[in-house]
Amino acid sequence: MKLNRRDFIKCSSGAAIALPNIITSKALGAADGTPAASERVTLAIVGHGGQGRSDLGAFMRDKRVQLVAACDVKHAELDRFKDNKNVDTYTDYREICARDDIDFVLCATPDHWHAQVTIDAMKSGKDIFCEKPLSLTIEEGRKMSDTARAYGRVFSCGSQRVIEDFGKLAAAANSGRYGEVLAAHADPGRGPRHCYLPGRGDPVKDRIDWDMWLGPAPWTPYNAFRCGRAYGLGGRGFRTWYDYSGGMMTDWGGHKFGAVMHGLKLDHTGPQAIYHPGGEHKYLTYEFANGKKIYVGGGMKYICEEGEARPQRKFKVPPGLRWYEDGANSPYRDVINCVYSRKRPFRDVEYAHRVATICHLGNICTLLGRDLKWDPEKEDFIGDAEASRLVSRPRRGPWQI
Repeated sequence: MKLNRRDFIKCSSGAAIALPNIITSKALGAADGTPAASERVTLAIVGHGGQGRSDLGAFMRDKRVQLVAACDVKHAELDRFKDNKNVDTYTDYREICARDDIDFVLCATPDHWHAQVTIDAMKSGKDIFCEKPLSLTIEEGRKMSDTARAYGRVFSCGSQRVIEDFGKLAAAANSGRYGEVLAAHADPGRGPRHCYLPGRGDPVKDRIDWDMWLGPAPWTPYNAFRCGRAYGLGGRGFRTWYDYSGGMMTDWGGHKFGAVMHGLKLDHTGPQAIYHPGGEHKYLTYEFANGKKIYVGGGMKYICEEGEARPQRKFKVPPGLRWYEDGANSPYRDVINCVYSRKRPFRDVEYAHRVATICHLGNICTLLGRDLKWDPEKEDFIGDAEASRLVSRPRRGPWQI
């Protein structure tokens, strides 16, 4: 029996063989390079607003990808698909998980939904592209990475700016031309704050399933500024609020800490100490077991034995600093290549988890206002029960992972 690509992936992950049931005008392939339907990656998007639309556009430029389903709790987003008869729409992502003809899920929800959607999707046999930041808590990120390994899933976390904006600086630092890299600076921005907005507005009128939008977050009356997409920390979007996001610390931290940790070759571990700014520490500071440090503030730069590493416009990436493989020029093509090859993408979930952990540690240190000691292997604070309680958060039922 000859297996097509989808059957092969299901067999290799322990799932039963199922014949594809997608028939389109290009079901048998086309002269423009579009693969036959049985060889295409069938994609579903969960969270179509803002960055989700941008990510989806990038995936749709790859002829190997076919969109078959979209999910959003805001009905205005689903209205965008009303004229597309080939795309089924849902307000509950679990209906996507239940389909066995979907290979790949693009998760672009607010942060507090990332773990639930991706873990459930992986358990139902889907590969994942999840927008950054990976997680809302350190515990979530560990469970996401462990689930990907246990179920043999390909999982990439979006952060194109790691390479596009900051990659050449990391390459310059690692080239050796400035001597050994000793430390790095990154400046992602502030963390979130608690939300005390009163209930205001009508979710029915605004056509949003409010209880589903909250999901695992604490229940609270509807207010459009809690779930708004306004960027930044101005109080009109979800990134402002602690219950749903880690603020700019996790949002830009996914990019900037991602580049810095890769540049320092520390993307497989975490710090052993986090120092609150004040006294001998001008910046919030992370210190690693090998003595290298990351400072939060002061722009983006690397401190090396022979001075500061500066980005070079035409700098050649050293061979030891791996970016994308198989000719991919973006995280989107990289992960689709890996869906076919079953390799791990550049922004693999474990790397993304270590980056998100740095962000969460910074927010916890700032919240508690004191120095902290961290065990990067056990992923817990040392001798600080109050800090340890912040590694995870209670989840509103039935949303457990």
